[in-house]
Amino acid sequence: MPDYQKILFSVEESIARITLNRPDKRNALDDEIVSEFKDALEAASRDDSVRVVLISGAGKDFCSGADLASLQRISEAGVAESMASARVMGELFVDMRRHPRPIIVAVRGRALAGGCGLATACDIILAAESARFGYPEVNIGFIPAMVMAILRRSVSEKRAFELITRGEIISARSAFEIGMINRVFPDDQFDAEVEAYVTQMASKSASAVSLAKSLLYHMDGMTFETAIEAGIQMNAITRMTEDCKRGVEQFLKK
Repeated sequence: MPDYQKILFSVEESIARITLNRPDKRNALDDEIVSEFKDALEAASRDDSVRVVLISGAGKDFCSGADLASLQRISEAGVAESMASARVMGELFVDMRRHPRPIIVAVRGRALAGGCGLATACDIILAAESARFGYPEVNIGFIPAMVMAILRRSVSEKRAFELITRGEIISARSAFEIGMINRVFPDDQFDAEVEAYVTQMASKSASAVSLAKSLLYHMDGMTFETAIEAGIQMNAITRMTEDCKRGVEQFLKK
């Protein structure tokens, strides 16, 4: 495994685990941690044994967003530097969308600003009851610009507008109710519930899950007829996989 400085990375029993590891900084995002995160994601995509990627944060909070040094650079940077910096995060979100495996995030504590964006970019969000989510960028005259592309696909347009313009922090239960996250678990059962959820996901057909993820996101922006055609093609491709042939054979034997 690479010698990462600000994340932890391991692969165990078909699960790739990436942990943001700056607990003293509430896992704040800087260039190095984002670079290491991207590298670990790529390593997981190349490992045929990996079926699920699990993201978490060390310490009490998942991620508080950009660190103070990054915020200072944002306020002082010119257009070219700002574009380059923004593109790094934008490319990370695209990489996560195109990753061949499902990416699940386990959120304890706070997921704010860029940290909330990172969680929202995952395919599935699991949260502890006491977790908090929010995009408070507006409070410093900034906006969660890139993550809007993901957020508006997760919640209604009006909810997205409210979240990004009011900058309020909401509970895990509220985030669940508006469709922003997938599951909420009691704090004292969180670790066990996350492990059970991820293990179950890892037991599913790797080819089926990968193809389903690819098709679901590929349909973004398609007309109904184009989406149906894409589904027809992926249907045929899925039938040719070994997992599907084996699954049908086993089903018919029952």
